[in-house]
Amino acid sequence: MSAPPAWTRTLRAMAALAVDPGGLGGLTLRARAGPVRQTAEAALAKLPGPQRRIHPEISDTQLFGGLNIAASLAEGRMVRDPGLAETPGLLILPMAERCSAGLAARLGQLLDAGKGHALVMLDEGAEPEEAAPDSLLDRLAFHLDLSGLHWAQVAATLPAPAEIDAARARRASLSLPETSLATLTVLAAQFGIDSLRAPILALAAARALAALDGAGIVTEAHVTEAAELVYPARATQRPEAPEEDSDKEDTPDTDTEEEKDGTVTDPGAELPDEMLIDAVAALLPDGLLDRVAARTRARGALSGGGAGARRRGNRHGRPLPARPGHPDGRARIDVIATLRAAAPWQGLRAGRGGTRITIHPADIRLRRYEDRSDRLVIFIVDASGSAAMARLAEAKGAVELLLGQAYSRRDHVALVAFRGTGAETLLPPTRSLVQAKRRLAALPGGGGTPLAAGLQEAAALCEQARRRGLTPAFALLTDGRANVALDGSSGRDTARRDAERTAALLGGQARQGCVIDTAPRPGREAAALAGHLAVDCITLPRADAQRLSGAIDTALGGA
Repeated sequence: MSAPPAWTRTLRAMAALAVDPGGLGGLTLRARAGPVRQTAEAALAKLPGPQRRIHPEISDTQLFGGLNIAASLAEGRMVRDPGLAETPGLLILPMAERCSAGLAARLGQLLDAGKGHALVMLDEGAEPEEAAPDSLLDRLAFHLDLSGLHWAQVAATLPAPAEIDAARARRASLSLPETSLATLTVLAAQFGIDSLRAPILALAAARALAALDGAGIVTEAHVTEAAELVYPARATQRPEAPEEDSDKEDTPDTDTEEEKDGTVTDPGAELPDEMLIDAVAALLPDGLLDRVAARTRARGALSGGGAGARRRGNRHGRPLPARPGHPDGRARIDVIATLRAAAPWQGLRAGRGGTRITIHPADIRLRRYEDRSDRLVIFIVDASGSAAMARLAEAKGAVELLLGQAYSRRDHVALVAFRGTGAETLLPPTRSLVQAKRRLAALPGGGGTPLAAGLQEAAALCEQARRRGLTPAFALLTDGRANVALDGSSGRDTARRDAERTAALLGGQARQGCVIDTAPRPGREAAALAGHLAVDCITLPRADAQRLSGAIDTALGGA
């Protein structure tokens, strides 16, 4: 069985990277965990040269090296740990879609230093917006997507190390076609690629591919193959079809308009031929415009406050007892706690007549702080049906009770009500009791049960809260009996499926939550919904505001 074209391109890209790791920067491998990705990683392991796996939370000391405080204290002299970046090689970053902006900047700095490092990012994102940082993607030549490949179609077959060594030796002496850089630059512009790194990486790829093939020069076929490997994942548009010039006649040579204006077109900037354009266009990913739009939305969301999205506390926090640990460049040493840990042993360590304090690595204590990030509690209230007024009144009372303790508990409160064919945020996140009472004065009720719309509205609030550094939690008051789908149409089956999908989305956004079953006779619907949300279901068919507030307080962990 012949290998699929996507896998053939993957192996060619890996081999080219082995030939010129510094010039190509690296590659991104997008694939979920499974046999196909395991085979790809096995192929990467066969590439010659040192390889190191790094974690998305790697510290600067581990990456670039730095002072080893524990060893320096133990030996009485400065001891420096070498970092992974000191030895050129292949750095492999799993979970690349979780790479922070700070780590992306440091890795970009490392790649720009030109010391022979290369980076392989293993991207496990399930959605188009779940992807590695653009700043790193721009620096890596190849973006490979293995989605849709079957494990039986792939095999980890690469050139032998001797062949790669020979290709490295001949690569530098290979000459490029004179117009290749201009052609690749114009081609990039036609596909909406605005980074000048793209044609430079494509040239490096063409030279590496020619070296692998044992060619004496870089041919147009190598340039075309390089464009096929580098450009499709970077494209943001499809090239426009060339316009026919109907006025063109066989006439004697005359001055062109550019020559009349005193400007002359660069003869080296030749337009790519249609075969090259078609070769790249044939490899454009499906739903190109949708992917570009999704990535644009993701970049806009991250620009609103990435630190909050990563759930870092927006308060310094309450100090906790120090704990033993190894300084990694991020945690601070608790000097007092360290001296206290070392004091009982000084009689044994100092020796006769010694006055110097001796500290061993086991004595070091690190400071800790409790994450005191403000919490946003979102009440999602089913305002449909005959019991809507009672449920809304209970929710109003619970909101007011919790707001009374907002400052001591660091809680913000929001209220989402769903009824009819949609959902509405009646109370945006607030800690103001006056504003809450004014917004809750008149609450609408009645109509159908668009449960999915309410969950979707709450998930959007959770995402906004995380970008602001808040910890989102929710309390859902409903009987779980949805009958209106996301598109506003009626039908219990479709409404239930929509609710299950949006419940999984909300469950992934919020750290804590609970479902309050408010049906007069509790059924299985609310319990099943709580299962999709991965939270507890509490049966309170006739709870007043006090009991409701207490139940939510207990379910969400209290103060």
